[in-house]
Amino acid sequence: MSSANKVLELTSKDYIEKAKEKRKGNWNKLALVYFCNMSINLLLQAFMITSILAIFISGPLQLGYTTCILEVSRGEEMRVGDLLEGFNNKKRSILLWLVNSIFVFLWSLLLFFPGIIASYSYAMSFYILRDNPDLTQKEARERSIFMMRGYKWKLFCLQFRFIGWMLLSVLTLGILSIWIAPYMELATAEFYENIKNKIR
Repeated sequence: MSSANKVLELTSKDYIEKAKEKRKGNWNKLALVYFCNMSINLLLQAFMITSILAIFISGPLQLGYTTCILEVSRGEEMRVGDLLEGFNNKKRSILLWLVNSIFVFLWSLLLFFPGIIASYSYAMSFYILRDNPDLTQKEARERSIFMMRGYKWKLFCLQFRFIGWMLLSVLTLGILSIWIAPYMELATAEFYENIKNKIR
């Protein structure tokens, strides 16, 4: 690996501290973006139309949510309306969400753990698509797979550090997750910003 492609080894604590610093001044906006994203997805499930509308909405929403998170991570101005930015690249985001979901489902049919491994392999695909909007869904996923080689466990450990907060959010009927989930996603964005040097 060339010096340009070396990844600075940070700990889970480092990523969380970076996310904690970046969320200052954006706490409520992040919570609002997450709430809007979650509410739309819950509405789809409530009306039993996920199989139809989710295919056309979930992908662009995920890309828009990723855009919002990256804007905060990079110190850019984030607007709640940026949640809809994913619809500017709806074809690729729809295909990426759909194919990722199918692959994770198929791997899960083998055993539970292969499905988890697959989900972590594809974890950076929407970040990559956001930064490289001309990539095909296949290229974004393949770059994520390459980027996550040797880093799936590290990302799992990072996200596992939020398990206490997530369990506590259950006691608040999920209300606390409105603030905790974007906090975890922001830490994941910091993780992405660090290891993306692998594919440069």
